[in-house]
Amino acid sequence: MAKPISTSELSNLIGKPDTSLLDMRPTAAFNGWRLQSEPRGGHIPGAVPCPERWTRHLEGQALAAILAKAGARAGMTVVAYGDAGADYGLFLARLSELPFSAVYFYEPGFQAWAADEQRPIDRLPRYEKLVFSGWLKQLLDGQNPQTFPGGRFLLFHVNFGARWEYDANHLPGALYLDTNLLESEVDWNRRSPQELSQALASLGITHDTTVVLYGRDSEPSMADEHPGRKAGMIAATRAAMILMYAGVADVRLLDGGYDAWVADGYPVETRDNLPQPVPEFGLPVPQNPQYIVDIEEARQILARKDAELVSIRSWNEFIGQVSGYHYIGPVGRIAGAVWGDCGSDAYHMENYRNMDNSMRNYHQIAANWARTGITPDKRIAFYCGTGWRASETFFYAYLMGWDKMAVYDGGWYEWSADPDNPTETGVPEGMTPPSGA
Repeated sequence: MAKPISTSELSNLIGKPDTSLLDMRPTAAFNGWRLQSEPRGGHIPGAVPCPERWTRHLEGQALAAILAKAGARAGMTVVAYGDAGADYGLFLARLSELPFSAVYFYEPGFQAWAADEQRPIDRLPRYEKLVFSGWLKQLLDGQNPQTFPGGRFLLFHVNFGARWEYDANHLPGALYLDTNLLESEVDWNRRSPQELSQALASLGITHDTTVVLYGRDSEPSMADEHPGRKAGMIAATRAAMILMYAGVADVRLLDGGYDAWVADGYPVETRDNLPQPVPEFGLPVPQNPQYIVDIEEARQILARKDAELVSIRSWNEFIGQVSGYHYIGPVGRIAGAVWGDCGSDAYHMENYRNMDNSMRNYHQIAANWARTGITPDKRIAFYCGTGWRASETFFYAYLMGWDKMAVYDGGWYEWSADPDNPTETGVPEGMTPPSGA
């Protein structure tokens, strides 16, 4: 069984390469939200999120695989902590059955650690923009949850051309937002400033409206005619990026989307909620033009030493085995771009998400990026096929406090359409294919 560990002993283990510190609380608490009585939100430095609810029904090799992805591998010392007074007995018993050198449990919990202002705490810099279902429930119930500035708010169910999904059911009070309202159906780039201003006003959005977005993933497949219609979470982050570009000051994303809300036992509805248009957005669009780059700036970024053009595409897209899309013929990558990964194909982002579709541990995202030179001191422009997956990574970089990031809106669709633009295929020299490729 797990052995108890004191605060001083825990302090001495932080940062040790052979020790894995597991945070068993919900990922929202890990990111920075105060869910219990903790005086400060966040996590103990060096910890990785491993919520007890993820592993509640796992044991043996299945549990070991989840822990290994979190950074706890065989032979290591494991220290687990959670909320004071919570029952983690079953989880700790299963930990003790795995081939770790030792398993410890910090029984005082995170609340005790956070109570001493001298003890360090890490948190996702802009955690408040990544909300959880309990926060949203408070907001919808007319309460004043943490970090909400007050005033008007709107909730949107986002997808691409799949109104029937919203009609089937949606979160209470949610309006429907089709990404076609924000993107041109010719090249899938963001619409013109005038069109965006009119679109936002038609939805009732002003620059000072708090906007909460969510999507619903329903297993998109390349066998589908329009796979993007089932990739609701990517659609929601695409909408978030364009709204931020336009100038909405407070854009938030429901972590895990529709599925997280339902998993937490909250109700849905079928009522058709109609937007109440406003006369105007209130500010000129765009307020944040630096969030999107077009092809000329993409070329400039490729020539700079203090910038990177980052391909958020699957490995097979990056090396030119597939284009990734029904409507894009050319294969390959923009010459000089670095690989930022995504997942298995153009409609999945599993390498940026946890098993429940919540955002992956941001420390791991940053570490993976750093291996290919993607760092916050550089001007970073993410691209994919048409800007969707790039928008998800843009939003995560924003949450992490990065301020020089952007999306190359035209992406591979625009770049590959001109044969004069330099492209590459194959595995770059010196690069090792990812495991399983």
